[in-house]
Amino acid sequence: MNHKKTPSRYKYQKQIRKKKRPKLRFRKWVIVVFLLFFLSIFLVSVNQVYNWFKDNKEIDKLSDNVIENTNIKEKKDNKNTEKVNPPEDKANDYWDYIKMNLLEVNFNDLIAKNSDTVGWIQVKGTNINYPIVKTTDNNFYLNHAFDKSKNEAGWVFMDYRNDAVNFNQNTIIYAHSRLTGSMFGSLKNILDSSWYSNKENHIIRLSTPTENTMWQVFSVYTIPKESYYITPTFNTDEEYLEFLNTIKNRSEVEFSGTVNTSDKVLTLSTCKDNFGNRIVMHAKLIKKETR
Repeated sequence: MNHKKTPSRYKYQKQIRKKKRPKLRFRKWVIVVFLLFFLSIFLVSVNQVYNWFKDNKEIDKLSDNVIENTNIKEKKDNKNTEKVNPPEDKANDYWDYIKMNLLEVNFNDLIAKNSDTVGWIQVKGTNINYPIVKTTDNNFYLNHAFDKSKNEAGWVFMDYRNDAVNFNQNTIIYAHSRLTGSMFGSLKNILDSSWYSNKENHIIRLSTPTENTMWQVFSVYTIPKESYYITPTFNTDEEYLEFLNTIKNRSEVEFSGTVNTSDKVLTLSTCKDNFGNRIVMHAKLIKKETR
């Protein structure tokens, strides 16, 4: 039997092959596009990880250099030392804390390196021991280091609305929560029972070019992002008292310290996670010394 393909049959098979080829080419292009897409995501991720480690390395080096080259000393009370708004209750931990030494920092070199320098903060039971900067907004030091170099680790900075010489009713300090523990990365310690159980941790020392101060912690908590707790001033004593009662009652642990409208508050705020939640610490001014 003759099995030769007839012209019509050959023509029909050729048409089928022509129809299949475009589909195969389309599939290949789809695969190539997907591969390029995932490759670009991989390269971006690698670049982000590299920059993260690079920023951490640079910020750690800068921090170590700043601390090593800054004259920081503990200062005993003298005739200029003033107790601030002391409570009548002699059992209040206030009376133990004011026996602790203040912190005094020489700001000459720091201000020479960065004129935005307004203070130095040290929080017991954490790694927080940095100069504080302040500029005309709350954005610049989110991605710039103390030497003003570009760095996503940022730096510790005071709210631009605050007065760094005459503290407002509520003075707010911010910094990123770095996984390495730098900046405010160790502020999460305040939520651990081991931090809270040591009462000596409940103190913040802050030195400025004009004053050495000590602050007693009275509230720590986590909260979704909001603007209320970072309000710097209030129009009336009633508004301020409501604010004090609110942030005091938010605390996840109980502190002995009481607050009233004669107190000034220091607020530390940092991110807890990538969902907008914040870790917050509030302390009240209990001792100061004019320099």
